[in-house]
Amino acid sequence: QVQLLESGGGLVQAGGSLRLSCAASGRTFRTPAMGWFRQAPGKEREFVVAISWSGGSTLQADSVKGRFTISRDNAKNTVYLQMNSLKPEDTAVYYCAAAPYLTRSESSYGYWGQGTQVTVSS
Repeated sequence: QVQLLESGGGLVQAGGSLRLSCAASGRTFRTPAMGWFRQAPGKEREFVVAISWSGGSTLQADSVKGRFTISRDNAKNTVYLQMNSLKPEDTAVYYCAAAPYLTRSESSYGYWGQGTQVTVSS
């Protein structure tokens, strides 16, 4: 089993920044790839970014390219999502997830955190 715990969400004004963290524990070697997804009110959950075990490969949704950056510190079993130039449409619950390989596919992520709320005011 893998446990994921997100933190760092909150309320920020448009144009501001936030950094989310996701601490992983348990059998993390089984799920080397990590990703962030988000779900806005009334919408389906969508892929945001993902990173490989080494950190050498990443995937991003077009909507966040140039604004969001994913990184990881394997010594701390923690993945980070740095969000800059935030927009009101970035408002959502952000979920950390773990997968056996780098992918955008939600169904490939077998472990999920409980989510953290990010609210961007205009």
